[in-house]
Amino acid sequence: MAHEYATREELKAWMNVPPDDDTRDSLFDGALAASSRGIDTATGRRFWLDDTETARTFTLSGRVVCSGGEARLLLDDIGAEPTLVEVGSGTSWSTVTGYSTVPDNALVRGRPITALALGGSGWSGGPRARVTTRWGWPAVPDEITEATLIQAARLFRRKDSPEGVTGSSEWGVVRLSRRDPDVWALIEHFIQPGFG
Repeated sequence: MAHEYATREELKAWMNVPPDDDTRDSLFDGALAASSRGIDTATGRRFWLDDTETARTFTLSGRVVCSGGEARLLLDDIGAEPTLVEVGSGTSWSTVTGYSTVPDNALVRGRPITALALGGSGWSGGPRARVTTRWGWPAVPDEITEATLIQAARLFRRKDSPEGVTGSSEWGVVRLSRRDPDVWALIEHFIQPGFG
């Protein structure tokens, strides 16, 4: 498994399946992977932290906003302190220093850095910025893990509800809702603006 937001062991415990029962492990793995990627798609972001640093380049136009006397460069989620920030173009880059991360204390609170702020003249020196860091979230939020478990259990059981219909002797036949309200309640405040 790669970058799932819950483990097979957690899902088995959640569904009261004995840990040594490995007869359905591939189904559990598939449900966890699909649930995790579905949360990524619904929120417009991903919640794991890259293992290694990489550089990403951003066009400054449309990504710099002024707030409180600062020019803030809006970025993808950053899960570790940036090691190199530069402005320039494809052929010439200048190192940027003296920036602050936004929001304050994000990494300490387990949240990502989403912008870099500069005072004074702001982000001058070229049409682009290049940031080298580990991208993603510093840790998977508890709400995302719980939403993954709920959705994975739902997907796992889906094989027993052909055409979205399930039932019991007590309640009769019930059509499954398109979106689980508990999953949505857990992930909705993580949705990037413009998604969902």
